[in-house]
Amino acid sequence: MDQAPSLALLGGRLATGLADVTSDPSALDSEGFWAVVADFEGRLTCARFRDVRRIEHRHIPTAPWRGPRADAWSTSLDRRAYMDGVTRIREHIAAGEIYQANLCRVLTAPVAPDADVMALAGPLARHNPAPYAGVVRLPRHGVEVVTASPELFLRRDGRVVASGPIKGTGRTEADLLEKDHAENVMIVDLVRNDLGRVCVPGSVTVPDLCAVEKHPGLVHLVSTVRGSLADGAGWPELLAATFPPGSVTGAPKESALRIIEALEASPRGPYCGGIGWVDADRGQGELAVGIRTFIVDRAGGLLKFGTGAGITWGSDPEQEWRETELKARRLLAVASGGPAWQ
Repeated sequence: MDQAPSLALLGGRLATGLADVTSDPSALDSEGFWAVVADFEGRLTCARFRDVRRIEHRHIPTAPWRGPRADAWSTSLDRRAYMDGVTRIREHIAAGEIYQANLCRVLTAPVAPDADVMALAGPLARHNPAPYAGVVRLPRHGVEVVTASPELFLRRDGRVVASGPIKGTGRTEADLLEKDHAENVMIVDLVRNDLGRVCVPGSVTVPDLCAVEKHPGLVHLVSTVRGSLADGAGWPELLAATFPPGSVTGAPKESALRIIEALEASPRGPYCGGIGWVDADRGQGELAVGIRTFIVDRAGGLLKFGTGAGITWGSDPEQEWRETELKARRLLAVASGGPAWQ
């Protein structure tokens, strides 16, 4: 697998012929087509490709995916530890330190040395289609991810930017609670504030609030926040103002990040970061929040997958644990070669 060529499958484009790799976000305002992977902890990888063509997932030939056994997955936080974390976050809320925090756990399983994220993209596209599905394979740079993300982190078209935070998850619309709506509104306010740092004053609006979106096996509440970038603001300023995504951190963001770091047992990496593309020539780009995302850890011989839930004062620890199970169940079944409806 060390010799596998670098490529990206993003936004309906297959990008090959790696030309440049940098951690400098200003490159995204230069020229060319870039694949972008930003770790939750801040590492940024931008890869420019020479050859880009339109293509659909189902038209890409790949080797069969050989995933881990269904019983091989372990978790960074078990049920008791996760529920204790929910209780601790509620204590922080009671103390007035935060209003909400996203608590995540990372699932890992041994993976074959020749496992290829491109091979996993096919089963994911068939069994869990997603609006921001994609692959970035940069084996020599330590980045191998495949995502079935349903969530828009940032979309840019010229000077217009938008974000689509998701908060609130259930099996059906009837499962969505008042707590889910309140959580969504809190995060929308955070995203408005983030975008307001780099947008023209008065231009930040919320055209959609708490819309219900259906995805395979579950539903989400999704809002849209939009604004116009101020003069002099480009990708570096936009990322600095909005990263990490508000929907997977909490509010206030700085306090939530401190609490998350103390409670979570494993770094998130590309999970909950940003994954997507930037066409610098056209001034366009689309980054997804790196949820519903598999990561090949080549050094550790592991396949990684993260899952989490937003915790508020109204959270029940057992119910939040079940939400993390719901979000993971279908995708782990796909990665392990089992029925996708499990």
